[in-house]
Amino acid sequence: MMIQKLYHVAYRCNNSQETVDFYTKVLGLKFAMAVSQDRVPSTGEEVPYIHIFFEMADGSNVAFFELPQAARAIPDTNTPPWVQHLALEVSSRADLMEMKERLEKNNVSFIGPVDHGTINSLYFFDPNGHRLEVALRVNEQVREERAKARFDVLKDWNAKWHPELAKARH
Repeated sequence: MMIQKLYHVAYRCNNSQETVDFYTKVLGLKFAMAVSQDRVPSTGEEVPYIHIFFEMADGSNVAFFELPQAARAIPDTNTPPWVQHLALEVSSRADLMEMKERLEKNNVSFIGPVDHGTINSLYFFDPNGHRLEVALRVNEQVREERAKARFDVLKDWNAKWHPELAKARH
């Protein structure tokens, strides 16, 4: 496979300092880098911005752009808030419970742990309104069974919700 791992995923933030405080103090991520420019290198647009990065243990990053001259970002009014989210993985039950304690200590409202059969998850929102999930893998056997059934699940979904696709694939 050519693609090796996630380099970064980028979101919008309303206040970069508030975002740095949340991602470092509440989530415990490393504030890795900040870039501030008045022109977007990829498009040439004149838009002042700061681009901030938070590094995870595997070297991947979650990043944010603050655009002080643009209107505030608004949630997608066409999509339920639980759909678009960033899921971050922890490696032990102790880490999941520590994150729960950190959320409580910082007065961050959350749901969970929720048992999904293959993972246990905590759900909450960052100061910018982005939904986050902290997940712990708990049952690799169930995960493997679900992975084996993935094409059947997709086929059944297409038959129910996209019959034109199901017919085209025969």
